[in-house]
Amino acid sequence: MKNVLFYFAILLLSVTVSAQEKQTDSISDKAEKLDEVLVKSGRVEADSPITHSNLSKEELATRNLGQDIPILLNYLPGVVTASDAGAGVGYTYIRVRGSDASRVNVTLNGIPFNDAESQGTFWVNLPDFASSVENLQLQRGVGTSTNGSGAFGASLNLLTDAVSKTASAEIGNSFGSFATRRHNLKFSTGLLNDNIEIAGRLSAIASDGYIDRASSDLKSYFLQGSYVDNNTLIKAMTFGGHNITYQSWFGIDEDLLATDRTFNPAGQYTDEDGNTRFYDNEVDDYKQDHYQLHWNQKYNNHWSTNVGLNYTYGRGFFEQYKEDEEFSDYDFTPIVIGGETINTTDLIRRRWLDNDFYVINATANYKNNNLDVDFGAFYSLYDGDHFGEVIWAQNAGGSEIRDNYYFGNGTKNEFTVFGKTTYRVNSKWSAFLDLQGRFVGYETTGLTSDRVPLEVDENYDFFNPKLGATFQINTSNQLYASYARANREPRRSDFEVGIDKAETLNDIELGWRFSKKTTTVNANLYYMWYQNQLVLTGALDDVGAPVRASIDQSYRLGLEIEADIDPMNKITLRPNIAISVNKNKDYITSIDGVEVNLGDTNISFSPSLVAGNAFIYNPIKSLQIGLLSKFVGEQYMGNLDLQESKLDSFFVNDLNIIYEIKNLPVFKSIVLTGLVNNIFDVEYVPNGYFGSFTFDDATSPTGTRTGYFTGFYPQAGINFLVGATLKF
Repeated sequence: MKNVLFYFAILLLSVTVSAQEKQTDSISDKAEKLDEVLVKSGRVEADSPITHSNLSKEELATRNLGQDIPILLNYLPGVVTASDAGAGVGYTYIRVRGSDASRVNVTLNGIPFNDAESQGTFWVNLPDFASSVENLQLQRGVGTSTNGSGAFGASLNLLTDAVSKTASAEIGNSFGSFATRRHNLKFSTGLLNDNIEIAGRLSAIASDGYIDRASSDLKSYFLQGSYVDNNTLIKAMTFGGHNITYQSWFGIDEDLLATDRTFNPAGQYTDEDGNTRFYDNEVDDYKQDHYQLHWNQKYNNHWSTNVGLNYTYGRGFFEQYKEDEEFSDYDFTPIVIGGETINTTDLIRRRWLDNDFYVINATANYKNNNLDVDFGAFYSLYDGDHFGEVIWAQNAGGSEIRDNYYFGNGTKNEFTVFGKTTYRVNSKWSAFLDLQGRFVGYETTGLTSDRVPLEVDENYDFFNPKLGATFQINTSNQLYASYARANREPRRSDFEVGIDKAETLNDIELGWRFSKKTTTVNANLYYMWYQNQLVLTGALDDVGAPVRASIDQSYRLGLEIEADIDPMNKITLRPNIAISVNKNKDYITSIDGVEVNLGDTNISFSPSLVAGNAFIYNPIKSLQIGLLSKFVGEQYMGNLDLQESKLDSFFVNDLNIIYEIKNLPVFKSIVLTGLVNNIFDVEYVPNGYFGSFTFDDATSPTGTRTGYFTGFYPQAGINFLVGATLKF
C-alpha cells in the first residue's frame, strides 16, 4: 500500500514539474471550470455508459423551502422517500432501487458523507444544505468509482456553491403547516481584485411536525473563502449544523394507524398517580462540523490535479426517560432498605456518539481529443466513541451523575486507489474502463449499549472493476452497455448480531438515450445480482435503526424510463417510471420453530412499480406552475411475503408555484414560492417496520408458534409551505 502511495506522489510531482502551457480563458470562466474538478473523478459525462440523473441549483430551488435533500429528490426515477415527523423536516430517508440510504454512497465535494460505522446519511445534521448546493448527480446502480463505502443502490455526488464573480446577497423566509418556518441569509463578495471571494450562509429551521411532538429545531451554517487565478482554484470551507429533534422513530401499530395517525409513543411513561405522561426532553441532540480544503490546479491543455483535505467532528446524544430499568443494565449497586432490596428504577439516560473523521484525497486528470483519464488515491480515518450516561435516577444505586454505564470505541481506516479511462475510438464508439482497489480495516473495543462486549478486528480487500461502451447511432440516438462490480463491508450493527461477511454486487446496465430539440428520453435495463446481500429484515433495534440479515443469493431486475418533453414553449412534461422484480433466492427462515425454505421471495422495501411526473406550465416568463405526481406500488416490509407485512400503494400530488418580480428599485428580484404537498389529502405510509416473536403453544408440534407485529410511519395529509426570497 505504501508503495502505491509513493508512486502516486511521484507521478503528481512529475506532472507539476513538466507543466508548461498556460491558459488564457477569463478568470471567471476558469473558476467555473475548476469548481467542477472537485467532483469530476466521481461523476460521469452525459454520454457515459453509466445510468444517472443531474439536478442543477435552479431546479433544486423551485421546491427548496426547508425540507431535506431526500424529499427534494423524490421525483427522480426509482426514488422513494419518507420522514419520521411526516412532513419532510427532521429525520428523512431515501431509497433508490429498493436500497436504503445506508447503501446510497453520498459525497460532498468528493468527500464521503456517509457515517463510517453505520454507513447511514443523516441530512438532519446539515439542515438547509440544498441552499448551498451548486448541482448534484445521482448515479443509479453501482455507478463509477467513488470514495467511501461502495454504492449498492446509488451514489449521490454533490458540489457545493461555485465561485461567484459578482457580489450578491439573499434573505429567504418561508412558513407553513405544523408551524414550520425557515429563515436563511446568503451572501457573496464576488471576486475581489479578480482573485478572492468570500461567501456564506446562515439558516434556521423549526417545525412542530405532523406527528405529535415530532418537533425540529435546526440550525446550520456554510462559509467558504476562494482564491482563483487563470489556472488555480483554492477553496477553504466550513459547514455544519446542530439538530434538536423530538424522537419519532417508534412508529405506530395498525390500530392507531386507523384511529390516531399522529400518535407518538416516544417519551411515554406513567407517573406515581397512574397518569400517562410524556417526557418533554425525549430528544436527539447532535452537532456536526465539516472543514474542507481543496486545491485545484490546471497545468496545461491536458493535465489538472485536485488535492482535498477534510476533518469532520460529530458529537451528540439522544435522551430517554425509561421506567423500571434493571440496576444490572446500568452497573448500579442494589439498595437494601429495611430488609427490602431495590434493584429497579426510573431514570433518564443519554446515549452518546463522539467521533472524528479525517480524509486526504488526491486525483489527477489527463485529457486530449480522444482520451480522458482520471486516477487518484484516497485515505480516511474514523475514530468514534460510543458511551452512555444516566443523568437522573429515582434510585441511583451508588452511582454518580453522568457515570458511563457502557463505553465502546470503533476505528475504521480506508485506503482506495483508482484509475478510470474514457477512450473515444471514433465518431461512433467510446469505451470506458474503471478499476478500483479498496482496502478497509475496522476495529472495535469495549461494550455495546446492551453492555455486551464487542471485539472486532477485520480487514477487507476489494477489487471493483467497471467497464462499458457507448455507441452513437446518429445525432439523436445513443446506446450504452456497462458492467460493474462493488463490494461492501458490514456495518457496526451487523457485527453486533454476528455478521462479518462482506457482500458483493454485480450490475449490468443496458441503455438508450434519445435527444431532439424538444424531447429527450433515457431508458435503461438493469440486472443486479448479489452474493451475501445484507437486506433489511423489517425489524428495528432499540435505537430505531433497521436490522439486516445476510442473504446468500438475490437479484434486482428492472426497467427505468425518464423523459423531458417540451412540446411548446409554455408546457414541459417530465415523466419517469421504474418497473422491477426484486427477489431473494431460496429464502430460508424459521416458522413455528421449524426451518422452512420459502423459495424466491420479494426483497423488503422494494416496490415493483415507482412512477413520477412533473407537469410544468409557464403562462408568462416570470411565472411557473408545476404539478408533481408520484406513485409507489405496494411493498413488503419483510422478506416472507406475508400479507400483514405489506405497505399499500399510494399516489400523491404536489402543487408548486414560483413567481419572480424583477426590475425593482432596491432588489435585483423577489422570488415568491408556494408549495402545497399532497393536494388530494391522501392518507399514505411509505415506511414502517415488521418483526416476529415466538410464544408457547401446546398445539404446535414444536411447542411454539411464531407471531408477527408491524409498525407504520404515516405521512401528512394536505399541507403547505410559502416563501419569499429577496435578492440583492
